[in-house]
Amino acid sequence: MTSAPLLDSPPHSRDRSRSLPRHISVRTVLLVATAMIVAQLVVRAWVAGSGFFYWDDFLLIGRVSGQPLSELLLTSHDGHVMPFAFVLTWALTQLAPLNWPAAVVVLVGMQLLASLAVLRLLIVLLGVRARLLAPLTFYLFVPLTVPAFAWWSAAVNALPLQIALAWVSADAVRAARTGRRRYAISGALVFAVGLLFFEKSVVVLPVAFAVAMLVAHLTGDSMRAAASRGAALWTAAGAVLLAWTACFLLVIERPRGLSPPERPGALGSRALSDGLVPALFGGPWRWDRWQPATPWADPPTVTVALSWLLLILFAAWTIRTRARVLPVWLCTVAYATATIAPVIALRDGPSTTDLLLQSLRYFADFAVIATIALALIALAPARRAGAQAANRIASRPHPDHRSLSGESVPAGSARARPAARLRESLAHSRIHQSIGTAAVALFLAGSLYSTLTFTDSWKPSPARTYVTGVHAALPAADAPLLPQEVPWNVLNPLAFPENMTDRVFAPLATETTFALSTPHLRMITDEGAIVDAQVWWNRGIVEGPEPRCGYRATGTTGTNLPLDGPMQIRDWTAQLNYYAEADGRIALSFEGETETVADVRAGLNTVYVRLLGGGDTLRIRALDAHQSLCIGTGPVGVAGYSQ
Repeated sequence: MTSAPLLDSPPHSRDRSRSLPRHISVRTVLLVATAMIVAQLVVRAWVAGSGFFYWDDFLLIGRVSGQPLSELLLTSHDGHVMPFAFVLTWALTQLAPLNWPAAVVVLVGMQLLASLAVLRLLIVLLGVRARLLAPLTFYLFVPLTVPAFAWWSAAVNALPLQIALAWVSADAVRAARTGRRRYAISGALVFAVGLLFFEKSVVVLPVAFAVAMLVAHLTGDSMRAAASRGAALWTAAGAVLLAWTACFLLVIERPRGLSPPERPGALGSRALSDGLVPALFGGPWRWDRWQPATPWADPPTVTVALSWLLLILFAAWTIRTRARVLPVWLCTVAYATATIAPVIALRDGPSTTDLLLQSLRYFADFAVIATIALALIALAPARRAGAQAANRIASRPHPDHRSLSGESVPAGSARARPAARLRESLAHSRIHQSIGTAAVALFLAGSLYSTLTFTDSWKPSPARTYVTGVHAALPAADAPLLPQEVPWNVLNPLAFPENMTDRVFAPLATETTFALSTPHLRMITDEGAIVDAQVWWNRGIVEGPEPRCGYRATGTTGTNLPLDGPMQIRDWTAQLNYYAEADGRIALSFEGETETVADVRAGLNTVYVRLLGGGDTLRIRALDAHQSLCIGTGPVGVAGYSQ
C-alpha cells in the first residue's frame, strides 16, 4: 500500500520523479476502495450471521407488535427518542417476524451506506488519490464499530449516526468551498434523518462545522470566508436542530432520582485504557463475557501500555512533521471526552459496573471521527517535505555560473550535492513506505483477530435456541398457551411485562396462540419446546358444601370459592375442574381483583385460568344468566412442567 509515503508528501507536491512511487490512477484507487468495502461487508455479514436478536431487540419488537406505529413515533424508549428506529424495526417485523437472516441483510445494507458515506467524505477531503486508502482501511476494519453493528437495537442507532457524521461533514466541506445551496439541502435532510434515528446525532452539526473550519485552516483558506460560504447549511441544519429539540423535550421521559456519578474517574480510565485506545490500533484482541451480558474488551495489560505509547508517539510525530495539525488533535480529544462524559453522568451509580464502557458500543461513532482526523493529518502540509530535494535541482546554479564570491563552482560538486540529497530523500520515502505498509498490515491483522474473538464470544445465544424452537413449535399447538416468562437469559423479570411470551412472540402469534385461559395446559421450555404442564398445589380450592357438585354457580350473581390459605399478590394459575350444563363463558378472579374471562364447554371438563391478585378466596360467575356450573376442588398456584 502506498498511503504512507503519500502521507509524508505535501498535498500539492509537484515531484514526479521516476524513482518515487508512480501515481496511482483514479480508476485503480476506486477499484481498491470498492474491493475493501466488499471485504468489509463479507466480514460483517459473517459477524452478524453468527449472532441473533438480543435483549433490547425483543423489547423493540414487542412494542412495535403491540402498539400502533403512530404512537411509537413520539415515544421515549429507555431515555431515547428514535422514531425512525421504531419504523425500521416495525418494517422488519412486518416483513420477516423474528427472522434473524432478514435482520442481517438490513444490518449489512446499513453498513454499506455508512462505508460509502465515509468513502465520499474521504474523496471530498483528499481527492481520489491513494492516500485516502489508509483512513478508509481504518474505518472499514477498526473493531470500534463491531459490537454496535452486531446488536440490532444498537445498530439502528449507531449506523445512521455514522452515516450522518460522514455525509454532513462532506457536505459542510463542499458548502464551505463553493457556497452551493444543494449541499445545504442535502446536509440538512441527512441531519434530520440522523436525529430521527438517534438523539446523539445532535453532534453531527458541530462536527461538520469543525471539519469545514479545520480544512480551511489546513489548506490556508480563510475560516471566516469558509464559514460565510457555508452559512446556508449552518442555518438550515440549525433550524432542523431547533425543531427537533422542541419535539425531543416534549417527548422524552425525564429520568427521576438521578444522583451524581460515584466513580467517574474509574469508568473514564477503564473506558480509555481498556476500551478506546487499544481499539484504535486493532484491539482489544481479547474479550470476556458472562451471560447474558454483551462481550466487553479485556486487552492484556502489556498491549494497553503499548497502545498508549504508540498513540503518544504518533501524535508527537504528526505534530512535529505536519504543520497546523494541533487543532485536529485537540478536536479529536474533545470529541472522545464528550462521548464518554454523558454515559458516565447518566449511567454511573451503585449498580453500574466498571465494564459498562468496555463494551465499545458507545464509541462506534468515534471511528468516523478518528477517520476524519487521519484524513485531515494527511491533508496537512508537511513541515519538511521530501520533495524539496528534487525541487532544489532546478534552483541550483548551472555549473558554468559563478558563486557569490566570484569563483567558479566545480561541475561535479554542483551536481553531486543535490543528487545526494535526492537519493537521501528517496531512501527516506522508501523507509516510510515500508513502515506504512507494515503498520497497515499489523492493524488489519489485529483488527481481524479482534473481530474473530468478539464473534466467538458473541456467538453463544440462549435466545437463538429458544426463539428458533418456539418458532418451529407454535404452528403445532392445538390449544392456547397461557402467557409465561421467557428464560431469564433472554429477558429477565425486570423487563416485565415485556418478558412475557405473548409480548416476545407477538409477531408470530395469531389471535388464538396465547390466551388467559386454556383447556389444555402446556408450557414452553427453555429450549423452545412446547410440553404438557401442571399446576402446583401452592393453594387449593377446598371441597364444596354440595354433594356431587361442590360449589354451584348459577346465573350471573356468582359464588365464592374458598382457598385453603392466603396467597400473595402476583400472577397465579387456577385449575378449575367443573361440570357445565352448556357451553358458555365465565369470569374468575381473586375477590375484589380484576376478572379473567374463560370459555367453558358442556359436560365434565377442566379449564386453566391465569389470574392476577391475591387473597384467600376466588370469585366465579357465569356471563350467561341461564348457565349453571358445579365446581370441584383443584390447585391454585404456579404452572410448571417436568424437567
